[in-house]
Amino acid sequence: MGYRIPEEKVEEVRKSADIVEVINEYVQLKKQGRNYIGLCPFHGEKTPSFSVSPDKQLYHCFGCGAGGNVFSFLMELEGLSFVESVAKLGKKANVELPSISTDQKKSNEQSVIEAAHELAMKFYHHILLKTEMGAPGLNYLEQRGFTKEMLDTFQLGFAPNHWDSLTSLLEKRGFNLKALENAGLLSLREFDGKVFDRFRNRIMFPIWDGQGNVIAFGGRIIDDGKPKYLNSPETVLFNKSRTLYGIHLARPSIRKLNQAVLFEGYVDVISAWGAGVLNGIATLGTALTEEQAKVIRRNAETVILCYDSDEAGIQATSRAASILVQAGCYVKVALLPEGQDPDDYIRLNGGEHFKRDIIESSLTLMSFKMQYLRRGKNLQDEGERMRYIEEVLNEISDLPRAVERDHYLRQIASEFSLSLDALKQEQFRMYRERRNKGEQQQSNVRSFVEVKKRGFEQKKLLPAFHNAERILLAYMMKNAEIAATIQEKVGGAFNIDEYHAIVAHLFAYYGEGYEPNPSLFIERLNDEKLRRVATEVAMLDIREDLSDQELDDYIKKIETYPKWVEIEQKEKEKKEAEKRNDVLLAAQIAMEIIQMKKDLKR
Repeated sequence: MGYRIPEEKVEEVRKSADIVEVINEYVQLKKQGRNYIGLCPFHGEKTPSFSVSPDKQLYHCFGCGAGGNVFSFLMELEGLSFVESVAKLGKKANVELPSISTDQKKSNEQSVIEAAHELAMKFYHHILLKTEMGAPGLNYLEQRGFTKEMLDTFQLGFAPNHWDSLTSLLEKRGFNLKALENAGLLSLREFDGKVFDRFRNRIMFPIWDGQGNVIAFGGRIIDDGKPKYLNSPETVLFNKSRTLYGIHLARPSIRKLNQAVLFEGYVDVISAWGAGVLNGIATLGTALTEEQAKVIRRNAETVILCYDSDEAGIQATSRAASILVQAGCYVKVALLPEGQDPDDYIRLNGGEHFKRDIIESSLTLMSFKMQYLRRGKNLQDEGERMRYIEEVLNEISDLPRAVERDHYLRQIASEFSLSLDALKQEQFRMYRERRNKGEQQQSNVRSFVEVKKRGFEQKKLLPAFHNAERILLAYMMKNAEIAATIQEKVGGAFNIDEYHAIVAHLFAYYGEGYEPNPSLFIERLNDEKLRRVATEVAMLDIREDLSDQELDDYIKKIETYPKWVEIEQKEKEKKEAEKRNDVLLAAQIAMEIIQMKKDLKR
């Protein structure tokens, strides 16, 4: 038999878990009227179409159709079962639930890896701070300026230079060692099949998922050994292209400032945190991916790129900026002195200078490009100066807003004593050339103020009967008396197939003695399509009361629709008769149509 959580416990968890608070951990929500809106986490978008209702405890995306309650949100976003979603929210709300058998939890492999990583993090942290074995690592970190607070916040640790320190601990705790080879904590010796510690003589950086669960490690060697950095391999828990280092710690600050600072590595994030930059995150040794950019955009509108100042860092900045812009971010660039990375700068100049002179003095993306294009050019030379101006005009042509184009054109005109009109003509010529060649115009800079607030629900022009059915269904989900009246007068004779099915489920739901609760009702729908349709209907903004006259009008539209369909069919038959010159039949059908319309009016 499958494991069940008693209904009263599920209801206790549901009442204690506010959907806005839960979703706000994943999506930046802003209040709009009675609801909250944000970017949908289930599909890529630049303007918000994702709505959360605190009153109904439901969410719905008007873009992709995703919808449901707090349990289905976690199920869809994190791939949890219903039982797992209830257990997760119950734990957060301190609701005591019956123990869940192992086969009802995440896969055994995943559970083992999670537990092993948590134990490894505590073990490495203890070694670093409390033992002689950790002294080399602690000395190294203290020399680099890492404070006790930084070590504790990011749970830094040290893997001693032994072959079996972690292996012995895991074995004592009853873990299957060979299974943990796939987790990346242990390695397998080929000649005898024995396992040993993968990380040795390394500073250990725990890597968390977005909710603060340890899913991997990064290890930095403290001597001349190779490789300098060794990361965990990808596992069922860890996917580098989707993970952003430190986002669970930075999220409150990112949300507060509506801004994230993106670094290239975890050392930069930790150093910046020590300098007071609490909204820093990083990729994990790879280039920024579209998935990571979408995660960032769901949490902030502005992103400051703070990469190394060498040529590779500049190229990485350019690539990351392009991806972030496509995700809908407003991008700025923090420039470091040549040859320095953020950690170097902080150690040499201090945290206050880093915040003020680097982060707070970051450039717009266009200003960064202009500085980059100047590099290596002698602008006193006429030829190089003209080449620079042409390259800048090319970039200006990509800007989407006229005010931005005008701003930078005036800058160029002033700096080189050129005619503004001539520059505008040249820039427009470049734009027209591109358009004529059929090049798709992409915005390389996009200011968040450009996105005007608008209603995110796409207004649908629906037939009268369709609109009547969805409005009645919305009232039925929130009022059992209205549902009973509809059942008496119409039964389940709704014309839209999905509504017909939902109404049948709703009558059964009330028949079992349940009170009106759209969230609970939708949760009980097993069909995914019906759940989405029901959620969209439940999210309709309807008045509290439905008058008897309105109710009768809606019912009449539902009841008369099949007759109008029949009239339409008769109209087609009449036209076909006329085409065949069958005047008598056409006249007979015309009389039938007249009579049917009279009956409808009565």
